[in-house]
Amino acid sequence: MKKPKEHANSIRESLVDSPDCGSRFLWSARNTVSLSEALLGTSLGGRASGLAGRSVLIATRDQLDAALVLIELDGSARRLIICPPDVSPVDIPGIVEQAEVDAVVLDISLLTEKRWREALESSVRLRIPEIVPIASLVAGAKLAKTDPLVTEWVLLTSGTSGAPKMVVHSFATLTAAIREVPQQDGNIVWGTFYDIRRYGGLQIFLRALLGTGSLVLSDAGETLTDHLMRLSLHSVTHLTGTPSHWRRAMMNPMASVIAPRYARLSGEIVDQVILNMLHVFYPDAAIGHAFASTEAGVAFEVTDGLEGFPADFVGRHGDVDIKIEENSLRIRSARTATHFLGTDESTLRDCEGCVDTGDIVERRGERYYFLGRRSGVINVGGLKVHPEEIEGLLNRHPAVQMSCVRPRRNPITGSLVVADVVLKSGRGFDEDHAELKNDILKTCRETLPRHKVPAVVNFVPALNVSAAGKMTRHNA
Repeated sequence: MKKPKEHANSIRESLVDSPDCGSRFLWSARNTVSLSEALLGTSLGGRASGLAGRSVLIATRDQLDAALVLIELDGSARRLIICPPDVSPVDIPGIVEQAEVDAVVLDISLLTEKRWREALESSVRLRIPEIVPIASLVAGAKLAKTDPLVTEWVLLTSGTSGAPKMVVHSFATLTAAIREVPQQDGNIVWGTFYDIRRYGGLQIFLRALLGTGSLVLSDAGETLTDHLMRLSLHSVTHLTGTPSHWRRAMMNPMASVIAPRYARLSGEIVDQVILNMLHVFYPDAAIGHAFASTEAGVAFEVTDGLEGFPADFVGRHGDVDIKIEENSLRIRSARTATHFLGTDESTLRDCEGCVDTGDIVERRGERYYFLGRRSGVINVGGLKVHPEEIEGLLNRHPAVQMSCVRPRRNPITGSLVVADVVLKSGRGFDEDHAELKNDILKTCRETLPRHKVPAVVNFVPALNVSAAGKMTRHNA
């Protein structure tokens, strides 16, 4: 089987000579498209050539629509700005101006929404972008040839001010981690709980396309039960998601209908409980957890079945250089983003070319363990509390399925620690179950310093998980 070109600069260039594209598919909740159809077709009504060399904003409801546009425009457009599904229309004019957008590829149904219509009208006054509606895929269309470009990929990530940061990657930085891994032959079917318009999902999308696989796309409009049934229908072999994704999946009766050969976690701290749960659910699967971020790229994967990562990862020379400075994980590699759009490149890297991930780690023996995000610390009377550390302890309790620790404002200490807990199936839900609460608090008091012990434990039926699959913690 012929492999994709090793030095290709676009999706199309990687796949154009692959003979197996007709038997590989992108499956959404509503449609199926073969890679051959995607490569030889157009969903832009024949207007792709008019977008060559331009800075194009892509905004769609459906992941498959976004996937087809990315395949069609990568290597032709100068810049692709990929809107995640929860991007606020309020931010669109600023994105258009800063990214020098001169064309918008749009799911036409978004124009029926008042906020999007007003945002685009405001954007028109700023930059006068052309609006190109997405059409039904026309397979076998005669595509106009354009001079190949190395397209900039711009991913949006939440900023501390509320406005999204625009992180710039190239095809080379996005695929470096993929090309360094030996490709597997055979019938590979990738699935992911992520959205491909974010870094984690985009990695799986590219891994499927550049490897030998097909991909089952998630859909925000379907239930978890329906998504698991679709994964089973297409015989998923490789499945990825955040720990929160996986915890929610294993609470669902349909979790038993899939039998992945490979399961991977990333995006949140991975504790031993979730790794053990996956081994029990899928005893024949290889299970790994990876550290990656939109800015730093894919740093490493851990496959020994243990939380944290081996201390000898740090300082080891290779494709990725890992440093620990002031307990913060720093990454330097060819996989990192090139810069933030509209800001000085030095804001992304330090003087040694490292990206400060903001993830705090602690060494214990010959292993490093993640404590939490620097930006997520709860201040209790001047003392720091990492929510993830407490969640790791709570999740080890035999009655607990998953938990979320968050701050609550307090006039004396600044904040108090509050824990929302989902009980395992069969325990029943009783928010006033005093005996169980006391047992959980007893475990915390025996293990944690006083300021880290939750002041309040709430039993809840479900936890809030963001569109990116991460736990949401709001200061109440």
